[in-house]
Amino acid sequence: MLGQRPVLVLSQNTKRESGRKVQSGNINAAKTIADIIRTCLGPRAMMKMLLDPMGGIVMTNDGNAILREIQVQHPAAKSMIEISRTQDEEVGDGTTSVIILAGEMLSVAEHFLEQQMHPTVIISAYRKALDDMISALKRISTPVDVNNREAMLKIIHSAIGTKAISHWSNLACSIALDAVKTVEFEENGRKEIDIKKYAKVEKIPGGIIEDSSVLRGVMINKDITHPRMRRTIKNPRIVLLDCSLEYKKGESQTDVEITREEDFARILQMEEEFIQQMCENLIRVKPDLIITEKGISDLAQHFLMRANITAIRRVRKTDNNRIARACGARIVSRTDELREEDVGTGAGVFEVKKIGDEYFTFITDCKEPKACTILLRGASKEILAEVERNLQDAMQVCRNVLIDPQLVPGGGASEMAVAHYLTEKSKVMTGVEQWPYRAVAQALEVIPRTLIQNCGASTIRTLTSLRAKHTQEGSQTWGVNGETGALADMKELGIWEPLSVKLQTYKTAVETAVLLLRIDDIVSGHKKKGDDQNKPAGAPDAAQD
Repeated sequence: MLGQRPVLVLSQNTKRESGRKVQSGNINAAKTIADIIRTCLGPRAMMKMLLDPMGGIVMTNDGNAILREIQVQHPAAKSMIEISRTQDEEVGDGTTSVIILAGEMLSVAEHFLEQQMHPTVIISAYRKALDDMISALKRISTPVDVNNREAMLKIIHSAIGTKAISHWSNLACSIALDAVKTVEFEENGRKEIDIKKYAKVEKIPGGIIEDSSVLRGVMINKDITHPRMRRTIKNPRIVLLDCSLEYKKGESQTDVEITREEDFARILQMEEEFIQQMCENLIRVKPDLIITEKGISDLAQHFLMRANITAIRRVRKTDNNRIARACGARIVSRTDELREEDVGTGAGVFEVKKIGDEYFTFITDCKEPKACTILLRGASKEILAEVERNLQDAMQVCRNVLIDPQLVPGGGASEMAVAHYLTEKSKVMTGVEQWPYRAVAQALEVIPRTLIQNCGASTIRTLTSLRAKHTQEGSQTWGVNGETGALADMKELGIWEPLSVKLQTYKTAVETAVLLLRIDDIVSGHKKKGDDQNKPAGAPDAAQD
């Protein structure tokens, strides 16, 4: 039996790796991803410049935006990228820290795997540590008064401090806070803050960043349909439509045969009457401004203009919803169903302005707007895109605080406090699990360490003195000053982070580390059919992808 071929279970062009090799491969992939982003943490963060396949440029230091653009092959690296996306969708901030933490959690586990410790032991220790981390975080968290504007601005300020926009942080903070406060909406005791739908960011290149502002109302990139309509209206009565002001043709193709000449005139007359009837339905409620999502025919424009009504057509559905929230109008689908209460009277001014070489419609000075537009000005498209991303983060942070008003100190202070707590706790543990448990505490120190590295200060000296500081009573708020790399009390610097962001960061990081440690076998599947014909089957490199 000896000299025969080995038995092939898997088909020839699948490639299988198993055991230690896979684990170290996964850990290395995670470490590589973490290293890409490592320099993007903290106020001294560097920017990355990425070219996407279409040749566009993305310049950013937002962890999530960078990873979105990178093309990766390794499956473990893909799951790392996935977690920064979930972090971004869930809480909107902490995308960089979550990747760095997960990478570090895996790299401290590597040492134990080399000592032949079973992955499940490490995993159960990690799980235990996660529970303790969460309770430790809740212990050091402090409540915040949401209505105190100063305090809220400080929180948003520390979220923006690490971004490119930090030069204009006062402006950006107040923009974010105003926008979120505007769209905050309470019904039967449930808070709803929908930034995505109702706080629209409009980017207009040109001007300077200081010109940016939050409008108490909505701006849309449209002009009026007829040149002789009014361009500015004070306290307009606004009607929002979802239907077109044109003659309705049959759904399917219809043929009409006409025998008499008068009938043709009658058909044209019917069209006119139909449109006139629609316009009369509208004019009945005496609006000043009509906005529709569909088209308006020339004839309808003529009727509306005679009644001194301004019309705007083909507005996006989302914009229409925003206008409805801002001025209190209801969107009507048919003109004959229009009633007095559907008219929006909440807006103060309607005007059409020319910015650059485009016309923009402003509906502003609303009484109680529940939707708003953030107007961003800046030198170039790239800068505006980055400012928009930073503002999104700031608004998310603000939203998190409004929903769950608990704060923990930033600047690596909460990480050090939790790490100290875990180290103390591991001293009373028995058995093998205490080592990986203690390693989690080491892994947490990566955040303050990276902050120190990004400032260019001496890492070991600062970190040791920070560790010593945390052994003393009542110094849980001490962390690294991201600007200088020196130790500082975060309470005095006023650097706070929302508890929900931190909790999500820790949970996601540990879960990912656990997930990747569980994997001990990678079977990469078939190659595409086209590649196989070019190579002889079983060629050694047919499996290497």
